[in-house]
Amino acid sequence: MFLQNKAAKALVKLADHIVQQGYKLKVYDCYRPQRAVSHFMHWAADLKDIETKAQYYPELDKHQLINEYIAQKSGHSRGSTLDLTLLKRDKNGLWQELDMGSPFDFFGSISNVYNPDISVIQQQNRQRLLAVMQHQNFAVYEMEWWHFTHQPPVYTDTYFDFVIE
Repeated sequence: MFLQNKAAKALVKLADHIVQQGYKLKVYDCYRPQRAVSHFMHWAADLKDIETKAQYYPELDKHQLINEYIAQKSGHSRGSTLDLTLLKRDKNGLWQELDMGSPFDFFGSISNVYNPDISVIQQQNRQRLLAVMQHQNFAVYEMEWWHFTHQPPVYTDTYFDFVIE
């Protein structure tokens, strides 16, 4: 996992704080090289490739993914954006993801932070994640409950392309 220094320090503070409340973070994605973003754009532009439509964007036509969900430039390539969720122990002591009302990387209105069509528990889980992230100056992308950028963003005109192995 790679993050810009201020974002990483804020995330460590956040993780230390929420563990006292009985939660942990699960980071899905953070830094990604610009070449990966470009690959996503190439995939999104290929309207014939709909192999993952049923799983990730069943209610949208593929061309609708561009700009709303997949962009030519991404905050992930600046090292201050990450995708994550919260975990809580179940009755058996195992860490489980909170029910957020949609899976990670599901493109559709059900993934919008303030979607009214999810259950009260799912809304509360999203609000819990939002509150803890905002407490450490992370702003959410309202189309995706899991997508946050540390504020103020750094390297606003730079999109890194170095590979991490």
